[in-house]
Amino acid sequence: MIRNSILIQDNIDTKIDTKAVSDFPWKHWIYDYLIELKVSETIAVYLNIAILIIVLLLIIFITDFVIRKILIGAFSRFAERSKTNFDDLLVKNKTPRNLAHIIPLLIAIAFVPGVFSDFPHTEAILEKALQVFAILLTLWVIRSILNTFKDYLKTLERFMDKPIDSYIQVFMIFAWLGGILSAIAIITGIPFLHFLTGLGAISAVVILVFKDTILGFVASIQVSINDMVRIGDWITFEKYGADGDVIEITLATVKVQNFDKTITTIPTYALISDSFKNWRGMTESGGRRIKRALIIKQESVKFLSDEEAEKLKKIQLLNAYIESRQEDIKAHNSEQQIDKSLLINGRNLTNIGVFRKYIDSYLNNHSAVNKDMMIMARQLAPTPQGIPLEIYVFSSDKRWENYEYIMADIFDHLIAALPYFELEIFELPSSTSFKDLSLKK
Repeated sequence: MIRNSILIQDNIDTKIDTKAVSDFPWKHWIYDYLIELKVSETIAVYLNIAILIIVLLLIIFITDFVIRKILIGAFSRFAERSKTNFDDLLVKNKTPRNLAHIIPLLIAIAFVPGVFSDFPHTEAILEKALQVFAILLTLWVIRSILNTFKDYLKTLERFMDKPIDSYIQVFMIFAWLGGILSAIAIITGIPFLHFLTGLGAISAVVILVFKDTILGFVASIQVSINDMVRIGDWITFEKYGADGDVIEITLATVKVQNFDKTITTIPTYALISDSFKNWRGMTESGGRRIKRALIIKQESVKFLSDEEAEKLKKIQLLNAYIESRQEDIKAHNSEQQIDKSLLINGRNLTNIGVFRKYIDSYLNNHSAVNKDMMIMARQLAPTPQGIPLEIYVFSSDKRWENYEYIMADIFDHLIAALPYFELEIFELPSSTSFKDLSLKK
């Protein structure tokens, strides 16, 4: 009999004893029925296994469909009633769907030996394939659960700026590495520990292949421990053209959304190997710095006569200052018997000095300037263009749009105030300047 010869050969090849065969009494029902119908044994064997495969696949798909519907429905109903959004995130990350595949997989593992008992080589291949799929399914379940924890922690204020993605990616890298090694060990038939020991010989190659991952892993730890960058920080990284908010920190990359809404991707290890600017200190402080200079033409700088000083007393912010300074200057010059027929003799007020004092008084009275932080108007070293008068203050409002408005408001006023002090701002001549000169001639 062909079937008997097949079974005898299978028992010799796979060393299956009669007790193991008796564990699946249903496996030849169709074969026996076909034999009774006078079907040839070869056709009966193949029809038997084909029908068993179809039945097994139907059972697996139906079981998977029913369990998936039950689990997803149960999780969804529970999520609607619960106050936390953790269960909602479980559904979003397909955790119930992945868990639903476990029972169909167990059914397949249990019945494949019986279905393919007449084909031991195919049975061995399928058993290994199912074991590899079990490893993949385990990794999918772990990944979905970890992604759920990641999404949930990002909803908590104290974890919003932490690089949670990096830690999950590190764990998943080790999990996938262990899964791949386990799968290879199953396919090759080599014990896992022996297979793992053999990898020591190619560790240098592994390190070379995963160089960027290892660098990213080390960088992620240092970035987290030293609190160098958080999600939401505004950073400027000129080397990579990044100037904006950090939106994601992963094991390999840091994503920065620039202010023009473009995305710049920076290698994580670049944060510890290169220099960049983190504006977190500014955002956590009481103000945002304004540091800009007016370039004054040197030929417009002069001493102030008494008449000119009296004229400037009409400016309310300078009245008390000029009177006080005039008294001190007159007392000093009288005491030293200074000849004031020339303004250069003795002590004098200058228009640029008075203007500098006006800037200081104006900033101290400006409602948008933080009075608890540095307020300074200073004169820098002269340049070929003129004398820089630098304003160094902090605006109370740190929002970019409002900050720019405040800075423009301050300089609009100061530029308009310059003529009252008979000062001029340096600017390169334009084409209209030469036209005006030609008209004067």
